[in-house]
Amino acid sequence: MLTSAVKASICAASDTRTLFALREQEQRRLEMELGSISAVTVNQSLRELHDALIGRVLQLAEMELASQGLAAPPAPYAYLLFGSGGRGEMTFASDQDSGIVYADADSTEEAEICAAYFAKLGGIAVRMQVEIGYPPCEGNVLASNPQWCSPLSQWERRFEAWFADPTWENVRYLLIVADCRAVAGSAVLCDQLRDHFFDKTRHTASIIRRMVENTLRHKVLVGIFGQLLRERYGELAGRVDIKYGAYIPLVNIFRLLSVQSGIRETGTLDRIGRLRQAGVLNDADGEAAVEAFTLILELRLGAELTPARIRKLKQALKWGKRMQRRIGQNGQNRFGGG
Repeated sequence: MLTSAVKASICAASDTRTLFALREQEQRRLEMELGSISAVTVNQSLRELHDALIGRVLQLAEMELASQGLAAPPAPYAYLLFGSGGRGEMTFASDQDSGIVYADADSTEEAEICAAYFAKLGGIAVRMQVEIGYPPCEGNVLASNPQWCSPLSQWERRFEAWFADPTWENVRYLLIVADCRAVAGSAVLCDQLRDHFFDKTRHTASIIRRMVENTLRHKVLVGIFGQLLRERYGELAGRVDIKYGAYIPLVNIFRLLSVQSGIRETGTLDRIGRLRQAGVLNDADGEAAVEAFTLILELRLGAELTPARIRKLKQALKWGKRMQRRIGQNGQNRFGGG
């Protein structure tokens, strides 16, 4: 967990150079502790660190706008994290996936003022995060992109369009939104956004079938004989791609089951816990899920792939493969194949 001294230093930082140095210092400490404390504890500490840094960035961004004569945000807003940030599972080198939702204006003039302010705020926040070591999302899921920086009503209209036309890309956007959480600003606005998402999901019967298709895109990297499938080409040639061959497939499984069950937690271990409580996962699968995901967290954070961990990883991925097969069969049986 972050110490009060580190939190105070982050809150007192007046520029991104100081924040970058604090991030480097704290991450080095956590990397040294990896192995002596659990991966879950390190992950929680990293979540607190990233949240504190990004929260301070938003304050500095507002201060920069104030120095330009824009004294305060013209409406309540929430700064949203998606992806691993939304799930609270960022590593030592994650990129940024972000958005902004802000309250609807009462007039056209106020709407224009809000749009201009939050476009600038999003741009500054993204730039400052780059300066402290968070590269931008390659897919441009960023608060500086107008598609991800909108008033609440516009977000809701965009949801309507995505649900009405469930193309591969639109369903991918919906699954991205399923992971969102507010890291700064109004949690109420984030909750309203998520309320609309879950309400539309509940009343759009065909959408889960489309989500199943997207969820099963990334297969776990284990062969029919239980062997790990290693990358054949590129920078990872000869190695196991932990992110796309293990982490993402399991994240996708538990996100889908949670959305399907109306479970609102975004963290994967939290989702597993709620799925067990709801009876979606039995005790055996729940325990296997926690063990598998905890191991993958260790590897994501840089733990060595020792022979013992390789054996455990094979078991975890074989279990994941069975879950993927079960989800695919349930999707076909429950929602049809067309």
